[in-house]
Amino acid sequence: MLVQQRTISKSVSFSGVGLHTGLESTITFLPAPENRGIVFRRTDVGGNPEIPAIADYVVDVSRGTTLGIGDVKVHTVEHVLAAIAGLEIDNIVIEVDAPEPPVGDGSSKPFVDALSSAGFTQQDAPKDYLIIDQTVEYKDDKKDVDMVALPLDDFRITIMIDYKNPALGSQHTGLFSLEEEFVKDFASSRTFCFLKEVEMLHENGLIKGGNLDNAIVIVDDDMTPEELKRLGKRLGINGSIILGSTGILNDKALRYKNEPARHKLLDLIGDLALVGAPMKAQILAARPGHPHNVEFAKKIRKLYQQKKIVKRYQFTKTAGVIFDLEAIRRILPHRYPFLLVDKIVDFKLDEKVVGIKNISANEPFFEGHFPSRPIMPGVLIVEAMAQTGGILLLNGLENPDGKLVYFMALNNVKFRRTVVPGDQLVMQVEMISRRSKMAVLAGKAFVDGTLVAEAEMTAAIVDANSNGSN
Repeated sequence: MLVQQRTISKSVSFSGVGLHTGLESTITFLPAPENRGIVFRRTDVGGNPEIPAIADYVVDVSRGTTLGIGDVKVHTVEHVLAAIAGLEIDNIVIEVDAPEPPVGDGSSKPFVDALSSAGFTQQDAPKDYLIIDQTVEYKDDKKDVDMVALPLDDFRITIMIDYKNPALGSQHTGLFSLEEEFVKDFASSRTFCFLKEVEMLHENGLIKGGNLDNAIVIVDDDMTPEELKRLGKRLGINGSIILGSTGILNDKALRYKNEPARHKLLDLIGDLALVGAPMKAQILAARPGHPHNVEFAKKIRKLYQQKKIVKRYQFTKTAGVIFDLEAIRRILPHRYPFLLVDKIVDFKLDEKVVGIKNISANEPFFEGHFPSRPIMPGVLIVEAMAQTGGILLLNGLENPDGKLVYFMALNNVKFRRTVVPGDQLVMQVEMISRRSKMAVLAGKAFVDGTLVAEAEMTAAIVDANSNGSN
């Protein structure tokens, strides 16, 4: 696998029609600096707005992957992204002068050919690999879809498709080396659909640029010659259409015996580029499709963001510790005697956090609460949970520096038992909801596995120089 980031050496363009929109389109690939990532740019829209190619900006997955910000969208990006990921390009700007890139022959090969003709430039920055060190799993029981990312010091991907349709049957394929296999064995595999779907897709305003030269149509229905003629006319297909005898409309020759499975692997590579970083992992997928690919990519991207956050604040690795006290001081503005979290032992971005506070006899509040029978004030237990929750909130921000968390409301506060010197307070805080700069958290505090306090906390994230209450 490559070690350094890379981009292309010069700009390159080609034109064609979009698969679904049918609009004429020119795509231009431009070199980009280190750490720029993959970015789409709509040159036909005022201001040339850009959309980063990350899962956060996916707005539709009905018959392909569509990225969008506001009213600006780029449709059917998966074949472009597959070419970029397959060629291990890290930084590139993709200009399109229409809502959809050209479809070419329905595969990634036209994009691979264009990018290869531009050449590649190695950059100084190292590749920012996401190293999968834990199992990431996605399941959709209704669709019988299973996808998993497993630890591996390389990148491999294996898929199986089964449409429970005699016209296609079950197929599987695997890629074990991007560098050696992607261009040769997968880039040219074309998109496909079933004959039963064609008219429905057309009636829904899709595949306006589709024809038998850029898509494989699998025969899964009988049609009379008259019906086939009408279908061809509606789709603007010149010449005769026959059901044929191979299971492929017009007996079009497949490039590979398992070309549909290879194309599904191609789509998955493109959609996984939306993680925003190359991966070292083994990917296994059964019956994947764009909706599932994107949800899987979102789960993996969350892991990537989490790892970046941990790396930003935790400078030394310690077994069983996510953030030590020094890291917590980098995150929270609180200081002695009001910093009430010693370490973070579990952290899942925007989901939950677990913090530890060791209760010492030297805590300053014991001098007055109470000298003869020291008990940790309940309000400080809630404060410790709130600080733990503040770590969860602030770490989810792109630029957490200069931000504060103000807790605006407490609900359902309950104290179950006292907390005394020698206890270890374990605080579990989960995200209930989050909208823009407001969030609701559920906190629970335990000692020796026994619940001692709980509360529901509403928080606002504000600029550090703004006024507010705590």
